[in-house]
Amino acid sequence: MPSNAIHSAEDARRISRRRLPWMVFDYIDGAAGHGSGAARNRAALDAMTIRPRVLRDVSERSLATEVFGQPTQRPFGIAPMGMCNLSAPGADLMLARLAARYSVPLGVSTVASTSMEEIVVEAEGNAWFQLYFSGDGSGTFKLVDRARAAGYETLVLTVDVPEVGRRPRELRHGFKMPFRIGPRQFVDFALHPRWSLSTLMAGKPQMANFLTEGYEFDRTESRAKATWETLARLRDQWEGKLVVKGVLDPEDALAVKAAGADALQVSSHGARQLDSAPAAIEALREIRTAVGDEYPLFYDSGLQSGEDAIKALSAGADYVFFGRILQFAMAAAGEAGLQQLWDVLSEEFSITMAQIGVTSVGELKD
Repeated sequence: MPSNAIHSAEDARRISRRRLPWMVFDYIDGAAGHGSGAARNRAALDAMTIRPRVLRDVSERSLATEVFGQPTQRPFGIAPMGMCNLSAPGADLMLARLAARYSVPLGVSTVASTSMEEIVVEAEGNAWFQLYFSGDGSGTFKLVDRARAAGYETLVLTVDVPEVGRRPRELRHGFKMPFRIGPRQFVDFALHPRWSLSTLMAGKPQMANFLTEGYEFDRTESRAKATWETLARLRDQWEGKLVVKGVLDPEDALAVKAAGADALQVSSHGARQLDSAPAAIEALREIRTAVGDEYPLFYDSGLQSGEDAIKALSAGADYVFFGRILQFAMAAAGEAGLQQLWDVLSEEFSITMAQIGVTSVGELKD
């Protein structure tokens, strides 16, 4: 039906809001505090303008680029997101297949709802493992060893969650991981039978990386013990590419670079951590100036269109990542919806390239 067609990220969000239980939608869509940080991200991106250029031959355009020397078919990948199977049964593997088709990196969350081993195989190696430091770190470094054994070549250390941000929308619903169902949740699920029945048949989503690991992961456990020494230890232990994600301060960016990280990812965690954090796109410009032109910079937070992606690349990012809008697409229409939104993002990006007179991703940095 036309009302269910996905022509934009907002379409995907609108349809998913109708189909998902309230607690699941608010978990995916929610932000820290009053949501001011999310609004700030959006306002900053909306305020950015891109100057059109005319009478240039832009009939042949390419969205191909590379990351860490590896060719990719798109200048955008998939950000790590926890418990994606809440959006739709099998969502993690839908994302993995998408990553394989386009040779783009898929961030695999510590709290993914499918095991890291299964995801990297389905993604045909196009997967980066995202790591949270937690508790005393003993479990964290077990996961590092396990990621290496599974064949991951890139590790992404997320550093902006010393404590899990307070997200009132999910707290009001009693959202917890591991997933628990009480009277309020039962009513919510009963009012959304399509999601509930498909999820029941597929099995309750769980934090799959901890089902056989020999220790439990508490999503709310403090991660405040992580320090620069933690990063140094990780750099010594991990021989592959190391990305540090969640940096918004130029001084921190310089320290990450000095610590030997191969890249850093400018991110406000989708405004899910600190309500008063600066707009990530504005921090990107400052950090690019601080670290210089050659140091690899990635970006996520607030991106909702191919045009947004071009803005981030023009502001200094070498590569960008989309997050929750992909979950909305899967909630709206499963794997077909994911592909539909991906095509929308690709078309938006390509059309914007034509409007501004460029034919390759590299020209966006000229």
